[in-house]
Parts: sequence; C-alpha cells; structure tokens
Amino acid sequence: MYALALLLVFALSFLVEWLNHCRLIRPGTGHVAAGLARTALHAARVGLAYLVMLAVMSFNGGVLIAAVVGHAVGFLLFGSSVFWTAPLQPIDNDGRKGDLPPMAC
Repeated sequence: MYALALLLVFALSFLVEWLNHCRLIRPGTGHVAAGLARTALHAARVGLAYLVMLAVMSFNGGVLIAAVVGHAVGFLLFGSSVFWTAPLQPIDNDGRKGDLPPMAC
C-alpha cells in the first residue's frame, strides 16, 4: 500500500506539471468556450496541486521525495527543452507556452 501511495503522489505531481505546460485548447476555439476550458484546466491543476500538498504534509520523507521527483520528471519532459528539436513557441503574445498562466504567488 505504501508503494501504491508513492506512485499515486508521483503521478499527481507529474500531472500538475503536464497541466502547467499542456496545449489542449485549439487556437480557433471561441472566446467563451476557451475561457470555460481554461477555468476547468485551472481548477484541475489547483486541485491536484492541493492534493500533492496534503500528501506532503503527512511529513513522510518518501512521499516528499515522490512529489519532488514527479514534479522534476514532469518538468523535464514538458517544461524544459531537452527533448525538443525546435524551440518552444508561445501560444499567446504574452509569452505563455501553455493554455494556463504559470502558477505563482
């Protein structure tokens, strides 16, 4: 059960990174539909991030390491340009690379 919990925390943190950098909304989508889709994606991203935070607050070292490794692997695959042959092109004029703005305080 502990190994399953670690895999779940890894998967949740990996999904948070994927949602940070995904491009699910097509450029030709209507303004209202795109706004509703972005709202749903934001709610999913924040909800998953809070679940990871709650898991880390269990003060278990293995859970913390699984969360950090999940975020790191997710960023490596989706956020960095290690596996991209061409530079990432922003989707909007403000320099964002995904459908959602970056998570910041």
